[in-house]
Amino acid sequence: MSTPPTTPATWPQVPRWLTLRQSLRMARDPVGNLNKVLAAYGDTVHLYLGGVKPSIVTRDPALVQHVLQKNHRRYHKSDLTHGLLRYLGKGLLTNEGADWLRQRRLIQPGFHRQRLAGLTRLMRVAADEWVAELDALGAATGAAVEVDAHAAMTRVAFRIVARSVFGNSLGDAELVQLSDWLTAIQLFYVTTIRQPYLLPVQHLRGRYRHHDDLAQRLRELVRAAIGRHRATQAAAPADAAPPDDLLQMLLDARYEDNGEAMTEHQLVDELNILLVAGHETSANALAWAFYLLARHPAAQDQLVAEIERELPAGQAVEFADLPRLPYALQVVQEAMRLYPPAWIIDRVATEDDEFQGVRIPKGSVFSLYVYGVHHHAGLWPAAEEFRPERFAPDAQPALPTYGYLPFGGGPRLCVGSHFALTELQLVLIQTLRRYRVLPTTATPPGMNPLVTLRPAGELRLRFERRG
Repeated sequence: MSTPPTTPATWPQVPRWLTLRQSLRMARDPVGNLNKVLAAYGDTVHLYLGGVKPSIVTRDPALVQHVLQKNHRRYHKSDLTHGLLRYLGKGLLTNEGADWLRQRRLIQPGFHRQRLAGLTRLMRVAADEWVAELDALGAATGAAVEVDAHAAMTRVAFRIVARSVFGNSLGDAELVQLSDWLTAIQLFYVTTIRQPYLLPVQHLRGRYRHHDDLAQRLRELVRAAIGRHRATQAAAPADAAPPDDLLQMLLDARYEDNGEAMTEHQLVDELNILLVAGHETSANALAWAFYLLARHPAAQDQLVAEIERELPAGQAVEFADLPRLPYALQVVQEAMRLYPPAWIIDRVATEDDEFQGVRIPKGSVFSLYVYGVHHHAGLWPAAEEFRPERFAPDAQPALPTYGYLPFGGGPRLCVGSHFALTELQLVLIQTLRRYRVLPTTATPPGMNPLVTLRPAGELRLRFERRG
């Protein structure tokens, strides 16, 4: 007598009619609604994004590691990311396969530690400019300064990445224009993902045409900055040292296989990606870090005591000083756990696969729910509490494997992770040694999960000059 075939294991599925009915609610609050779905169905679930696109959402760190690291060759970025090709081009964020690896090897040296040491001074200058803005506002009012921390940190982070990339080839007005265009493109793109049933309306209203035009203007502005950079170098004395910025590094870089430089088209694509990835994530992480420190004065006092002990009498902070300020790093790490800038990661299976007995057909789309992993009560004791000390080297329990993913994981770990961590620590240090940050309301801010996890609306905090 033959044994009947067993039904293959699978993950639970939210009915399509239910996800379609709740699509507006999901679009308004994806984090809150995904949390509810996973609490009801388990750590991994099939559902339909916008009630239309089938996806597997998971907060299981073992499955995340399988997709990002252990079996990464079978998974590429999905159309959810590739759709950005239309606006930003084919850079590290949107590229795939051998072409991606070739670009990664070319760009990686720009973020090595020795280059970060030089960029630290540039970051410190931008941080000091922000502190000077607070000084000017305080002098005008004669009191503590209340500001939208997210808007302020967006300016600071964009200034840092743009100067790191372009040096002096872009003026402040152009920086503001670039930032505004990138924000507008991101807002529109996320809308097309969350509410795909509105695509015909968006076409009729000319919204695609408008944002294509913004993307073209973005490319023209970046291309003009490259031209100015090259012209400045051509006019410089032969014995002058080349500028120490990422654009010069990319202009000088040569591929290993043929010794050629990047084409200008590819260079513009990579610069667009660096601008987006380099300011958006850092701005959000800084805003959330200041908010958390405002709500936790004991942690803020501990960080300030560390700064005063290791950098006495206003000593300028250098890259080599940062290892002596471990609590500053722990604050940044915990802020990015509670509010991960890249709150969700997409992948698609390029061939059939299997995980723990569950068959994964080719074409399966995964939404790796980083926010859910970071807040998983089974992975993090007191998961909702702000505890920077959990990232101390001797902390117990140890960090869960693939339970912490602020920069992704596997071979596609963010190339600029050390750049970002350095920047975040420097801005916190330079601000807190002069100002105490205080909350303005007892109500926690909402979240606006676009491509990155922003505060919903303004994030107003009070900055009070230290005596």
